[in-house]
Amino acid sequence: MVIGIIPARWASTRFPGKPLVDIIGKPMIQWVWEAASKSKVLKKIIVATDDKRIFNSCRAFGAEAMMTNPSHQSGSDRAAEVAEKIEADIYVNIQGDEPLLSPESIGAAVEPFLSDKKLEMGTLKRRIADPKELFDINVVKVVTDKNGFALYFSRLPIPFERADGIKSPDYIAAMNENPLLLEERYAQIGLYVFRREFLFRFTSLPQSFLEKAERLEQLRALENGYRIKVIQVEKVSPGVDSPDDLDKIIKVIKQGGYGD
Repeated sequence: MVIGIIPARWASTRFPGKPLVDIIGKPMIQWVWEAASKSKVLKKIIVATDDKRIFNSCRAFGAEAMMTNPSHQSGSDRAAEVAEKIEADIYVNIQGDEPLLSPESIGAAVEPFLSDKKLEMGTLKRRIADPKELFDINVVKVVTDKNGFALYFSRLPIPFERADGIKSPDYIAAMNENPLLLEERYAQIGLYVFRREFLFRFTSLPQSFLEKAERLEQLRALENGYRIKVIQVEKVSPGVDSPDDLDKIIKVIKQGGYGD
């Protein structure tokens, strides 16, 4: 069985109360839950929260919600608490700030786990089309090996194009002038797939040096020698990292970009 878990906490340094921010008449967490509900691979979806306001809102629009420990440091820790109470073979950690996540993307992330029992952890990536994203620390970049396993994740450009005539201040301009320089540049989409046993193993590991440096929990797995399968999808699902991102989301929705 495959279960979707949507971690949602109230406290956020950049955007407190983000899960309940209104997006065209519905809280953001509802948009995420409705998108996940359209996935054909998820048998159950649970919102894991640390706040009664989020819990009550989820129950009001029909979602199953569970109160979890407010001391959790990551969404995966919150997902592991749910996994302790509800058994499944595979858990999909769906970020609560991805209101436009495609249901097909969830299926694409899970599909390799159904055929390859050796896979323990996975995520998604998309092509970067806008050079400005390369230096946006809210856009997590990823590089993979020839078999689709992650080599590294970073908030800065990876790989960095060390080409003649490109100086750091002119990097974005150079990318605009030569689109070929953007080939093989990928951004991670906020979604993780875990096998049950590995989810517990992963969350039992102490935070690693790289994880603390980049503030990216997935680096804990890489630093401890585990592999992360990365699946490429074509549909872009912009996340909400700050209040400024809401305008972009609303524009996409009004243009009919949701639910396709």
